[in-house]
Amino acid sequence: MCLNFEIISHTIQDFLSSLRFPVGISDLTGLEFAYALSRWIRMKEITEAQASLVENAFAEDTRSGLFRRLSISTKYYRQTQKWISSRKTALRTLDALHLACCFGAGMEIVICDEVLETSAAVLGVPCRFVADMEAN
Repeated sequence: MCLNFEIISHTIQDFLSSLRFPVGISDLTGLEFAYALSRWIRMKEITEAQASLVENAFAEDTRSGLFRRLSISTKYYRQTQKWISSRKTALRTLDALHLACCFGAGMEIVICDEVLETSAAVLGVPCRFVADMEAN
């Protein structure tokens, strides 16, 4: 499974190896994954053939049960709007929606973004921060 071609660290690899399956991912995650592949092709960071390999591996991982897809229901949009309207955090819209999906599904969100980690703590969303020590 490859989540990011930009930086693959031992910290992240160790974390991924420690996961228990299935891992919950929202429909938004699938959409953002498709966007990332498209962007990397446009930026000439990967080839079309490489993108197809990764896309097929992601689809196979989903079919095999490694991922549990979480549909984004209206209640998650409402929760997202409530949090953003509270003005307690610097959450961006889609980050807030990711948090709402995990919160609503009773799942811990795993992130590498310190701002999102802080927002999750403020909102009471269980969060695991995985720092990429090699990126610093």
